[in-house]
Amino acid sequence: MQEILGPPKYSFEMAQERDRIGVATGIALTVHGGEIIFIEATKMKGKGDLILTGSLGEVMKESAMAALSFIRANALDLGLEPGFLKETDIHVHVPAGAIPKDGPSAGLAILMAMLSVLINKEIKKDIAMTGEITLTGRILPVGGLRDKLLAANRAEIRYVIIPKKNAPELSIIPKEIISGINIILVQEVQEVIDRVFRKS
Repeated sequence: MQEILGPPKYSFEMAQERDRIGVATGIALTVHGGEIIFIEATKMKGKGDLILTGSLGEVMKESAMAALSFIRANALDLGLEPGFLKETDIHVHVPAGAIPKDGPSAGLAILMAMLSVLINKEIKKDIAMTGEITLTGRILPVGGLRDKLLAANRAEIRYVIIPKKNAPELSIIPKEIISGINIILVQEVQEVIDRVFRKS
């Protein structure tokens, strides 16, 4: 077939091959439809700056700022020292930079990637997530759930975390799309923290 049509012009991401520190799997809507995206975070010596790269739109940048504010406000509960950012910069990057990415639904994955690198814990490779976050740690509903679950299925993701308020939509999504996926409904960030990190 490739001899006639030529090589594929676009390929889809698949689930990661291993657990990693600082890498969370999100699910987003792009110009190509639902797609899993890898949110990468790292830390380095600095002065408390947040660096964002990867063709991120304004809403996604705001989600990253909200994620960092949540971590700072809850530092002690998360096992961090209050001044953990005093001499540290955090860099958040979303690969595939040529593809514009925006929307609030990556906020949860951004938060988990940041927290992972700060507490030095691996995120499970077979979990993807979508959800808008608030400064107080609530997880708000998102759009495009059908396309996002289709992307997770295609990427061979075993577990998908979605906002509990999106639960009614599950009844109208074809069974073949969610077959083989364990859907986890959450309302608060702490529920996600309890599930995504590999136990030491």
